[in-house]
Amino acid sequence: MTEKTRPTPSAIRAYRAENPKLRERDIAAQLGISEAALVAAEVGISAIRIDGSANRLLEKAEQLGEVMVLTRNESAVHEKIGVYEKITAGKHASIVLGENVDLRIFPQVWAHGFAVTKKGDDGELRRSLQYFDAAGNAVQKIHLRANSNLAAYEAIVAEFRLEDQSQDFAEVVADAPEADETGPVDVQALRQNWSEMTDTHQFFGMLKKLKIGRQDAVRSVGEDFAWQVSSNSCELMMRAAAERATDIMCFVGNNGTIQIHTGPVANIQPMGPWINVMDPTFHLHLRQDHIAECWVVRKPTKDGHVTSLEAYDARGEMVIQYFGKRKEGMVELGEWRAILDSLPRHNASVAA
Repeated sequence: MTEKTRPTPSAIRAYRAENPKLRERDIAAQLGISEAALVAAEVGISAIRIDGSANRLLEKAEQLGEVMVLTRNESAVHEKIGVYEKITAGKHASIVLGENVDLRIFPQVWAHGFAVTKKGDDGELRRSLQYFDAAGNAVQKIHLRANSNLAAYEAIVAEFRLEDQSQDFAEVVADAPEADETGPVDVQALRQNWSEMTDTHQFFGMLKKLKIGRQDAVRSVGEDFAWQVSSNSCELMMRAAAERATDIMCFVGNNGTIQIHTGPVANIQPMGPWINVMDPTFHLHLRQDHIAECWVVRKPTKDGHVTSLEAYDARGEMVIQYFGKRKEGMVELGEWRAILDSLPRHNASVAA
């Protein structure tokens, strides 16, 4: 939608009122605006502009008590109930290592914040803090619960409130970074560097050094390190983990936040294209129809190899990633390896 035809804040509110059952993300997409622009149209009504700094939030977040923290991308929504604790703030990366709220945050991506108050279907007020990047994409949302510290929330909103309370929102879309020049993958160099890893965190440095994209690397390294499995493997794995009571780690991220669940999954429910986990402190909503490829990936470490299940969309972006529950210095769970070994291999000839 061009600037000339861009809807005004009042037109945005009118469209929203006419489509009360549509998800906010879907309303924004239909109007050709960002989700932040949709929220901004409610400023002075149900929303307040607040400082969008991630690290400023982290100075106060623990005071909120128990909250629901939501991080999502185009294809997966990750919700955790818990408390912000064990917080380490940094310029380039900040970490929250709470028992339930486990986050990796990239503060330079966070740009805009809003405090939002909405009336639920039950008539109760629903309060949240919502954060977006410069392009208006949601990077994290924090929803208050019945036993959250409302006084702390109100104090944060009052302290973080901006002078600018306009309803207009101008998306700033960064120029795409120039792609590294890449030619055919040097499989020998990739395999050598891959085999020499002693820590999973060395993986990104290896990709950068070899100028290889993540998906290209897993496609090229060879089946002793990575093999493609059926596109419904996320559901198959989670059902197997539930049946065997195997604790997993589930990572969902966007450009500003990665959110992690560590523990069991139990109540797994399909609904249309979505596969959902509906457990007491963890909800996951995954669009299975967005998954183009699933890969089981093995990375060597000093404690033996570590195995992940990775799902990619049609653009080659990672949608979701899973590991078995593991602490540094511990050998990977045998049950986790057995579950991934049991996943059906992708049959390229059938897919074609």
